Amino acid sequence: MSDCLFCREYRKKYDHLNNKPLEIILQNNSFWVKFDPNPVSPGHALIVSKEHVDNISNLIRNEPYDYINILRQTIELIDRKYHPEGYNLGSNIREAAGQTIFHLHIHVIPRYFGDVPNPRGGIRNIIPGKGDYKK
Repeated sequence: MSDCLFCREYRKKYDHLNNKPLEIILQNNSFWVKFDPNPVSPGHALIVSKEHVDNISNLIRNEPYDYINILRQTIELIDRKYHPEGYNLGSNIREAAGQTIFHLHIHVIPRYFGDVPNPRGGIRNIIPGKGDYKK
């Protein structure tokens, strides 16, 4: 899809958000990985599908296996370079969930002790008051 940001980036190997050459840190048959240009923490990376699909439910063939493998490699790379204590993984699927680029990409967000006052609930904190649930 020619107007898709990630399709253009991968095709032209140019980071359109930073106006510089695209730095692909990992890739396999189905995905490529770059560090997020607007990271929420040191080491925040994006796993992006090479094929233009809008969300993870539209993966076909061996793509789900390729995703698991590239996710493992991405975490290993971030572990070596940034030494985080944990991770949040996320993908915004459809507009109501905040998706703005309708091309599958998964955020790999390293977490560090003290980066927020109370990390309990992790991604549940997307909706205020839902993160600190009781057992």
